[in-house]
Amino acid sequence: MLNYLSCSQEELLKEKAVLEKTYQDYVSQHLKLDMSRGKPAGSQLDLNNDILNTLETYITEDGTDARNYGILDGIPEAKNLFSDLLGIPTEKMIIGGNSSLNLMYDNFVRLMLFGSQGNTPWCKLDKIKFLCPSPGYDRHFAICEDLGVEMIMVPMKEDGPDMDYVESLVAKDESIKGIWCVPLYSNPQGVCYSDAVVERLASMKTAAKDFRIFWDNAYGVHHIYEEHTLKDIFEATKAAGNEDRVYYFFSTSKITFPGAGVALIASSESNIAEIKKHMTVQTIGHDKINQLRTVNYFKTADGIRAHMKKLADELRPKFDVVLNTLERELAGTGLLTWAKPDGGYFVAVDTLEGCAKATVALAKDAGVVLTGAGATYPYKNDPQDRNIRIAPSYPTLEELTKAIELFCVCVKLAGVNKLLEDKVDEEEAI
Repeated sequence: MLNYLSCSQEELLKEKAVLEKTYQDYVSQHLKLDMSRGKPAGSQLDLNNDILNTLETYITEDGTDARNYGILDGIPEAKNLFSDLLGIPTEKMIIGGNSSLNLMYDNFVRLMLFGSQGNTPWCKLDKIKFLCPSPGYDRHFAICEDLGVEMIMVPMKEDGPDMDYVESLVAKDESIKGIWCVPLYSNPQGVCYSDAVVERLASMKTAAKDFRIFWDNAYGVHHIYEEHTLKDIFEATKAAGNEDRVYYFFSTSKITFPGAGVALIASSESNIAEIKKHMTVQTIGHDKINQLRTVNYFKTADGIRAHMKKLADELRPKFDVVLNTLERELAGTGLLTWAKPDGGYFVAVDTLEGCAKATVALAKDAGVVLTGAGATYPYKNDPQDRNIRIAPSYPTLEELTKAIELFCVCVKLAGVNKLLEDKVDEEEAI
């Protein structure tokens, strides 16, 4: 494999000519392929169609008619199902609607408006800040930006956020009120938080008494190659005397139907009591029919686990295509680095510094839409312009194969152009 970093200017120019011809061949095909977001493919959604026909009765186990008003915080059957799946006591849980993002936004707004556990509402403070492990989930960052919360980028390591950096920040700055976490198969890198990271997040000293962890365990059961387990954040915070520190989020959006799943928020009993107090004003309750339908379909936590194996079988060939193509086309070139995720929904790659935007633009011009370069960082500002999130789930295998092959051409072309620019700059500097 050609290592582009060791090529002469003449060799790079020859390679550029070859790459440009290959690239134009793709442009002439007028492709229309989308790898911009982690959307399930139609074939994946079809695995869930029977969920629409599972209701034999509308009466819940406590006698409530699910078609009518009642039950603010979710039907008992749903709480029991997710309690068994996630190991969270039912008294610490509220079942919501179809979107965990909705629950995160609502919870953030409640903290802004009302505060928590007697602390000053965040909107009444001069400034509040949130820690954002990066690369990370763009919709988390969008919530902060929408609410005027200053974001602080935290580097990600192989086992989670850089905890030395996190601890140094939160110990001295009272305006830092929380941190976003996707602790298992993180979006987009697929990082799994180590036990040590979970323990440090749970026990670290914070200047803010109301420091909160937004624990978005979106991919907690999305194992593809190897199953990882996560240390219980509730046990860790309880042992450290910080039981109110965590808000835990989960949903079936990528388990059943993204538009008609079931989401939940979990926290300490005192935090749950606060949330329910405001929910009594906000809503009569969420969709109990959908909750009942979900329970009747899966029946048990093992039913969900069995279903996730089917989803893994659906996704694994797509991840194989991406990872095998990257290995074949780019290993040893010096132009791209990546890690194989064991689960989740994405493959994160890093180009040469200064090449991510150019790579995404080249792909778009050839008909392949990727997540925007910079989207995985606060304010859409990747300081090194390197990270790109690849979402393999939505295209068919045939479409994905063509898209990732084109992507590799774009990486090479953007990289060669950057190396040639650098050589010109070096000559001018002499």
